[in-house]
Amino acid sequence: MTHLTTSASKAPAKGEKSRDSAAITAGAIDDGSDQDLSVQDEKKVVVSRTIDHKPITSQNGTEENGVKKVRKFAGESFEEASLWDAFCTYLCYAVLVIVGYVNDFIRPRTTLEKNREGYVSLYASFESFYTRHVYRRIRDCWNMPVSSVPGKYITLMERQSDDYGWTFEYTGKSVTCANLGSYNYLGFAENHGPCADAAIKMVHEFGVATCSPRREMGNATFHDELDKLVATFVGTEDAITCAMGFATNTLNLPAILNQGCLVISDAKNHASIILGLRLSRATIRVFKHNNMKSLEKRIREAIIQGQPRTHLPWEKIFIVVEGVYSMEGSIARLPEMIELKKKYGVYIYLDEAHSVGAMGPRGRGVVDYWGCDPSDVDILMGTFTKSFGSAGGYIAGSKELIGMIRRHSHAHCYATAMSPPIAQQIISSMRIIMGMDGTKEGIKRIRQLRRNARYFRMRLKKAGFIVYGNDDSPVVPTALYMPSKIGYTVREMIKRGVATVGVGFPATLLVEGRTRFCISSSHTKEILDHAYEAMCEVGHNIMIRNSKLPLPTEEVVYADGSVDDDDDLY
Repeated sequence: MTHLTTSASKAPAKGEKSRDSAAITAGAIDDGSDQDLSVQDEKKVVVSRTIDHKPITSQNGTEENGVKKVRKFAGESFEEASLWDAFCTYLCYAVLVIVGYVNDFIRPRTTLEKNREGYVSLYASFESFYTRHVYRRIRDCWNMPVSSVPGKYITLMERQSDDYGWTFEYTGKSVTCANLGSYNYLGFAENHGPCADAAIKMVHEFGVATCSPRREMGNATFHDELDKLVATFVGTEDAITCAMGFATNTLNLPAILNQGCLVISDAKNHASIILGLRLSRATIRVFKHNNMKSLEKRIREAIIQGQPRTHLPWEKIFIVVEGVYSMEGSIARLPEMIELKKKYGVYIYLDEAHSVGAMGPRGRGVVDYWGCDPSDVDILMGTFTKSFGSAGGYIAGSKELIGMIRRHSHAHCYATAMSPPIAQQIISSMRIIMGMDGTKEGIKRIRQLRRNARYFRMRLKKAGFIVYGNDDSPVVPTALYMPSKIGYTVREMIKRGVATVGVGFPATLLVEGRTRFCISSSHTKEILDHAYEAMCEVGHNIMIRNSKLPLPTEEVVYADGSVDDDDDLY
């Protein structure tokens, strides 16, 4: 598209907003223009910044006695930090900074750069300071060596530090924990079973590497098979696969965009998207996370004002979003984005890294979850590192688009092609999800994942934890706020036999530190109950069970539904 024009159409009328004292007490925010407040009607639970999805006639509905049953979609909640929590968090960081500067003043620094006269500094001063005096104190909570398959259980190698986190040594011991930290959504991270057997067979037949890019001597028959299978799986004309998930965004976005394009990017987009957009030299504007009013405002401004200085129309305008946000647990409001796309003539780039395989009744991602037509999304991106237990990523879309990427993408022209066993793992797991193996194992895993995610999330909510995101999301972030609580939670959960992930600044905002549980279909009720009880103990010790929202009153039941009965899930 080389020209974009539009009439100054009216913005859509504001829907009714339900607001009461409970919502205000919970920290609900109204910034005057594009913040949504609503009440979940079915459960009568008032939440702050809850997204009230309008009813959508889904193609995934079921027919019963000639009546179309439409799926119900879960709401999302993001409870803001209270003034007290925010004050304590800022105070914690302030104390760490003050102590750090005093420490640097009293003791000579051992991390000064030497022999750098005439050269630019390798490290930013604050980045180096933060690493030494904040991150180092809780560094044992990250980069933990693993000595097992990241399945429903994981084995961690014990380390100890005699110099306060500067260096670590192995103790020779290991600890086996329930794994709630890996993106093993459908449980395909296995060293046995049909996928592992097929990968081993592929090693004997093709070896472990192609040792060349696909544009040269690295393109094999299994690469072409994988491309076609992915296109069939996501419902597009064609697809191209890459050997690295991060590079799928970083190296393909510059092939799609140029300096005359505008990208309207979600505020919570992944680092790979941000880096790819910067490399493309496109102009970037940011809209509030998952906020459709903010998005439409950005689109209207872009069309009316045009490019800076010249005010010429943009060559292309792209909405770039993720399907499931791995730090927030939220789900993209795709139907409303498609409405805006058609209304203003823009494009959609959808990153389904955390949603493909894990979302929707057939595991096709948020497009499947919402019952949208894949052709309404111009570019579909996804990775194989989560639901498929492998590595790499894909771009899917029209034949014209994929042909252009094959010609111009650095990931296709210069990067080494995907390893044979990696490709076979994807093919085998994808065929199982699609039911091409003649079983219902794939659909069983998809429904088990959804059941597990809802059960665990609702139990945490009922216990008073501040839980972010969508009730259907397999990512369950729980607020901790302070860095000291992040370190304590990760260490104490491991002591109780649960491996989870701590997340803090700069990966989140300063006052939004959290722990993140990643749910898998391989988890049993016993594993989830054990993790819940461990979290309750830890939460009681550090006083993080302090949600101001009304607690759910309904009983949380782990429903053992059959493969053929999905009414409880969809």
